[in-house]
Amino acid sequence: MATVHKEIIIDADPAAVWAIIGDFTDGPTRMAPGLVTDSRLDEPDVRVVTFADGTVARERLITLDEETRRLVFSVIGDTMQPTHDNASMQVVAHGDGRSRFVWIHDVQPDDLTIPMGAVMDHGLSIFKQTVESSSEHLR
Repeated sequence: MATVHKEIIIDADPAAVWAIIGDFTDGPTRMAPGLVTDSRLDEPDVRVVTFADGTVARERLITLDEETRRLVFSVIGDTMQPTHDNASMQVVAHGDGRSRFVWIHDVQPDDLTIPMGAVMDHGLSIFKQTVESSSEHLR
């Protein structure tokens, strides 16, 4: 199994960053508008995320921990079909009023790490810009 590990520092309060990440239903569209074109609940613990390139991922919620600001989910199908997938996103304080966002994705087959890593990098870039330019992050 391969792992993709990404981290980024965001100039925004952890509570503001978590407000987006911890929103299981709409978080993806709020995190990466334009890259993610739709996110909706299909079942109480399954969301369907549609990307601009047409990729669709069904993602099952595993853990939503408000105290540690950690979300864990697994891609379980649709046009994206890994044999195994587990992803975690966590927001932690990084100095005064800043956040460190950690995104780890374990996936099989291993060759999915290349496109997945590229999408994660693109998503993080959009996320940072979106949050830092938004009034949501004001301390």
